[in-house]
Amino acid sequence: MDQLPQNHFLNLQRPDVFVPAIAGTPDTSTLAAHDFDVDTRTGFMPPQPPLARLPPAWEPWEAALEDAIQSKLQLADKPDLSPAEQEKSERWRNSVRELPILPIDDLKSSEVLLRRAHHVLAWVMHFYVHTTPTTVRNIHIPPPITVPHLQVCVQLQLPPVLTYSDDVLYNWAFKTPPASRILFQPKAELHNLRCLTLFTGTRDEEEFYLSSARIELRGVEALSVMRAIMDEAFVGDQIAHRRITNYLHILAGVINDLKQLLASVRDGCDPTIFYNEIRPWFKGADSDTTGRKWIFDGIELDPTLQEPTELSGPSAGQSSLIHALDIFLGVDKYSHSNFHSHGAVAPSSSATATDAPAASSSSAPVPPATSNLSSAPPKPKVPFLTRMQSYMPRHHRAFLRHLQANPRPLRRIVEQQEDNVELREAYDVAVTALKEFRDEHVRIVALYIVIPARRVEQQQQATSEKDGKGPLGTGGTSAFQFVKGVRDQTAGALLGRPQ
Repeated sequence: MDQLPQNHFLNLQRPDVFVPAIAGTPDTSTLAAHDFDVDTRTGFMPPQPPLARLPPAWEPWEAALEDAIQSKLQLADKPDLSPAEQEKSERWRNSVRELPILPIDDLKSSEVLLRRAHHVLAWVMHFYVHTTPTTVRNIHIPPPITVPHLQVCVQLQLPPVLTYSDDVLYNWAFKTPPASRILFQPKAELHNLRCLTLFTGTRDEEEFYLSSARIELRGVEALSVMRAIMDEAFVGDQIAHRRITNYLHILAGVINDLKQLLASVRDGCDPTIFYNEIRPWFKGADSDTTGRKWIFDGIELDPTLQEPTELSGPSAGQSSLIHALDIFLGVDKYSHSNFHSHGAVAPSSSATATDAPAASSSSAPVPPATSNLSSAPPKPKVPFLTRMQSYMPRHHRAFLRHLQANPRPLRRIVEQQEDNVELREAYDVAVTALKEFRDEHVRIVALYIVIPARRVEQQQQATSEKDGKGPLGTGGTSAFQFVKGVRDQTAGALLGRPQ
């Protein structure tokens, strides 16, 4: 596949707030590469390791997060939580309440700074929420977190809660520097990553995040193949159709690699540790089975702020890569549904994602970005996967909208070529690969959520399953039913041989 020239604007490094611009360097801030924030080398992952610490002006936030991690704070509902651990958590929460309310004005000029601010504040907030004693009826987020966090979220058009981008896209660094930053090869760096922030400090938690990061990096080739297919679709002659056929087989091979990377989470993340010690930290207010509310104290201090309406946890359903595959293959029209089959319930506006690594589906159409805290206002019947797009970085939402507006969609081209058996078969090979990717996701959800939940129910008579709907995902959906529904409806997109 042809590579863009090294000096092409899509291959130029994006502006860095900490590095003065070289005279004569084109400003790519209004061009496609920056608008979509999709790098030709790293896809939806940033081309350089994310910022690891904010400048000194916001050191109190970083210090609070560092203190929580180093203190090894424990979940409030830990069965054997000791009085000393409870006291340590309370001292930390008190220190958070005493923080100054820091202004964010100087963050607004840098997407990199805003991302790090969201990462730190969301992580601090989840530490605060999930160490709050279970006897406390409602959880009050203190003003030093509420005010700057909501202000940052307005700038980024993201909800004030941990997202997939906080845990995966912007939560990594290299173990050792790559041989060449100029000739960065994602496939060569899949196992050269480490995480910046962890709740538990365990290898299990790190591997859980990194399994998704590896999927994102391996998926860069899929994005390149998609671009090549779109170029051939523009030509549209028989030679182009032969090339599209070949590219679809290549795409299927990449998706098969993604499936193997998804399965490899078993190698480093123990299901019992994940379910009991890691997963609870992710939960948003939407998935609190006790009914406790998150109250954002101090919101009245800034009249421009609005009460948050989206508080689900991080989810594989927020992976733009998997949404892009669905949209490009035209599978989103099939996999996007409220799932009434197989006993599955329709996810409501209070539902949220399954919590396995990146393996979810896309939706259509992409909701428009807005300036309020949630870029997709909640509606009772909004499908879950549509809601999850409001948790993606806004540039990635723009990319999905651009992809969805493609005037020559692949599926329509294939359907119109009724006599081109090779093209139709190649398309079905790619869709089958995506279906098998979701087969693996179903197995992961069973292993990491369903089976551990049944053990908990048997041992503790957990109340979350008394209604017979099965264990919930990170923020509310019936996890197994949901991913099974996505998988089954993906299979419905197969064309088969023409009659």
